Amino acid sequence: MSVPMLPSEWARVRISDVATVSRGASPRPIASARWFSDNSEVGWVRISDLGRSDGLTLKTTTQRLSQDGIARSRFLPPGTLIMSIAATVGVPIITGIPACIHDGFVALERLRGVDQMYLLYALKSLEDELRSAGQTGSQANVNTEIVNGLLVNLPPEPEQKRIAEALRDTDNQIAALKSLVMKKQAISQGMMQQLLSGKTRLSGFSQPWQAFQLGDVARIKTGTRNNQDKKPSGRYPFFVRSATVERIDTFSYDCEAILIPGEGGIGSIFHYINGKFEVHQRVYAISHFNSGVSGKFVYFYLRQFFGPHAMENSVKATVDSLRLPTFKGFRMTMPARLDEQEAIVAALSDCADEIELLNTRLAKARDLKQGMMQELLTGRTRLLVGKPAG
Repeated sequence: MSVPMLPSEWARVRISDVATVSRGASPRPIASARWFSDNSEVGWVRISDLGRSDGLTLKTTTQRLSQDGIARSRFLPPGTLIMSIAATVGVPIITGIPACIHDGFVALERLRGVDQMYLLYALKSLEDELRSAGQTGSQANVNTEIVNGLLVNLPPEPEQKRIAEALRDTDNQIAALKSLVMKKQAISQGMMQQLLSGKTRLSGFSQPWQAFQLGDVARIKTGTRNNQDKKPSGRYPFFVRSATVERIDTFSYDCEAILIPGEGGIGSIFHYINGKFEVHQRVYAISHFNSGVSGKFVYFYLRQFFGPHAMENSVKATVDSLRLPTFKGFRMTMPARLDEQEAIVAALSDCADEIELLNTRLAKARDLKQGMMQELLTGRTRLLVGKPAG
């Protein structure tokens, strides 16, 4: 992090000035079952475990070490600050359990004049710098010399604690929003399963549902354009094989449609659109729905049930792909009455809108945290010591 000028009370120090850095160790050969035990209380830290944590405290690992494994690794008590230095470089976290680290991690211990949580956030702010310093090879990695030489901004300890407290409060808000999003997504998934299968009926509807093949209720076609047809400043959206939306100057579709890739991510319904657009030649557009058929109902139905059908009926090759008969022959059931279809769509759309709103709040909270780190860790914004953050 580039800092032209620090407050007079602050210092700029190397990691080696405030912490003792030591590398982990790995028992060899690592694949041997001898090193592991499900009955052990000592975790074996892997980078994937960090991704499942809250980003602050490591509370669980997927593997645990036997006594032999512990003896040949680097044991750390709970409450130790560690950081990854291989593969995904520069991810710090504090252990919340007895754990061992392999040689893809370092431990930062015997801290001197630095608050542990403040140092964790300071290291988070250096992630890009660490990755750019990583030695290239089959995996990016850095060594203890690089870590020791990292420069961090160091305010007086009371201010360090206030900065760490403010950033931790923001992280707690982010974690609460993530948890709420996951809860709402689980509720939405349950609603879709119940409402789209007819297991749960909305009030006022009791007529039997009818069975159809997708090809009987909609037109299904692939596009004719390829990647060379896209324009940087085109007027209309151009849907390519991934979820990416490019631009194009002309359009073939002006309608309600569901878009599904025919290869690469097969079975993933990644767009519902109602307007003017164009599709790549490897994207299927499902449109021109029969009278009495809600395109949005079909969209939700495909999202819920089409994936397994697509995987089972894909053409196996270097790149798995879907053919038109797979779409046309997909069997689905739906309410005979359009108003029941639309009522189900309304219920599911309300839930989807709520999740989208929560995701927007989550993205804003993450942006706010990044801005706070830039301000607080450089001294551009100061926090009064001894008063609540806010």
